[in-house]
Amino acid sequence: MSTTGKVTGIVSNLVTVAVDGPVAENELCYITLGGSRLLAEVIKVNGDKASVQVFESTRGLKNGDNVEFLGKMLEVTLGPGLLSGIYDGLQNNLTTMEGVFLKRGEYTDPLDHAASWEFTPIAKPGDKVVAADWLGEVKEGWLPHKIMVPFSFAGEYTVKEVAPAGNYTIDKTIAVLTNADGEDVPVTMIQKWPVKVAVKGYREKPRPAKIMETGVRVIDSFNPIAEGGTGFIPGPFGCGKTVLQHAIAKQGDADVIVMAACGERANEVVEIFTEFPELIDPHTGRHLMERTTIICNTSNMPVAAREASVYTAMTICEYYRAMGLKCLLLADSTSRWAQALREMSNRMEELPGQDAFPVDLSAIISNFYARAGMVVLNNGQTGAVTFIGTVSPAGGNLKEPVTESTKKAARCFYALEQSRADQKRYPAVNPIDSYSKYLEYPEIQEYLDTTIQKGWVDKVLKAKNIVRRGREMADQINILGDDGVPMSYHEAFWKSELVDFAFLQQDAFDNIDALCPMERQKYMLDCILDICERSFEFENFEECRTFFKDLINTLRQMNYTEFQSPKFHEYEQKLKIQLS
Repeated sequence: MSTTGKVTGIVSNLVTVAVDGPVAENELCYITLGGSRLLAEVIKVNGDKASVQVFESTRGLKNGDNVEFLGKMLEVTLGPGLLSGIYDGLQNNLTTMEGVFLKRGEYTDPLDHAASWEFTPIAKPGDKVVAADWLGEVKEGWLPHKIMVPFSFAGEYTVKEVAPAGNYTIDKTIAVLTNADGEDVPVTMIQKWPVKVAVKGYREKPRPAKIMETGVRVIDSFNPIAEGGTGFIPGPFGCGKTVLQHAIAKQGDADVIVMAACGERANEVVEIFTEFPELIDPHTGRHLMERTTIICNTSNMPVAAREASVYTAMTICEYYRAMGLKCLLLADSTSRWAQALREMSNRMEELPGQDAFPVDLSAIISNFYARAGMVVLNNGQTGAVTFIGTVSPAGGNLKEPVTESTKKAARCFYALEQSRADQKRYPAVNPIDSYSKYLEYPEIQEYLDTTIQKGWVDKVLKAKNIVRRGREMADQINILGDDGVPMSYHEAFWKSELVDFAFLQQDAFDNIDALCPMERQKYMLDCILDICERSFEFENFEECRTFFKDLINTLRQMNYTEFQSPKFHEYEQKLKIQLS
């Protein structure tokens, strides 16, 4: 018999319930409001009182309203048809709802139960299988979507029968498994999994050993993120966080993209809806939306839905990772998720931490980031979830709690700087303050030495030192004036500007410069370092400035020209003449 209760207190979307039986944290419940039922989640239990966060508006709710506990956690429905979908944090399909707004208490099915999928069996009768093993395959777009033993199955099963190749709906039984007790268990194409529990279903989770190419030079060369790695992009409003995320989503070396708009303003979410379906995947020439799933919760939706959205997005990524695919999860912005946690913590009158955030904020963020990673599946193949979140610190303060807590969890830090954005130096990633801890991994160093160039990490560090020294020289020139410093100061400054303008800056809206393969990045960095290692003799700082400006213009024109094209060779010759 299910547990029931009565509403005894309401503070916005935090509702206190008097219960008549046992309930657990993270358990779901329905609160009856007129003819509607509002979905809520238990976040704290104290004796016979339960505090629940409601995922929808609680307007009209009153003391004494009935509550029914469901005995399960918030789950996500997994199966063919997730790609190209647009959902809210509760996985309501926003493309099939009636009208512009999803009505309160209305929940739509995330998958199309009438659609037919061409199924090809992989497992055979008599095979021994465990959770996450592959039973068959359907084509979702051009990607192989594996039909797996449900993650919730414990122990070893024997395949009794598998459906022959043919077209089936997602509710059709495609396999029958026999458990250790001799019971037959039917398996369909869909399964459910609680969003706050990490999906297992793999043999091991080793350290990342390969970088994920994004086509963005300041990331791939200066601060690479590993395949299955974690990173975050903090920065004030207007510095280009969303544009940089879109560039990574469009160009990143991943099979599946999941966008989680967590508490973003409605106009930014609408921008995603209108732009993504039009974007062309540069790797395949098909629409990017065909391999993308969008989970969105705007800032005017209840704060509880923000937390649900990031967990739902991560669970979908883990599902596709178990198929041996490379997944990229982009969350914008985790600050608003943290603000939602703060709001709920304050309503429950918990002991506040720094800036009134929950005292366990760092642990919550770390646990979530830990769900990303590369895994070795039971069959020896690999899959990966790469996670990049944005942080929107108030006033651009990178010392605030969310940024500091995320720094402890993420391995890559891409600090967007207001001054660089004001100078139109995009992407406005600070090359000095940003870092990638993956450059310290021996596996990554070996990969870079093998695939790009021997000693590549040393070259990157050399380029960073040129930029760092140039910044120091710029400070001296600003203080003492152009004539108050030696000529070597001007030369060092302009060499750093050469690295900045010709390599770090990139046009996300140019067809050629937007996507820069590693082969081209290697060529450009070698060329620039060759120039920076040379010694020049200038009579005055004006001559120095003019010389390097001409070099910068030539190198920037090379960035906008097809690599290996005749025009590119013309610029190469022009550069040689300038240097001679």
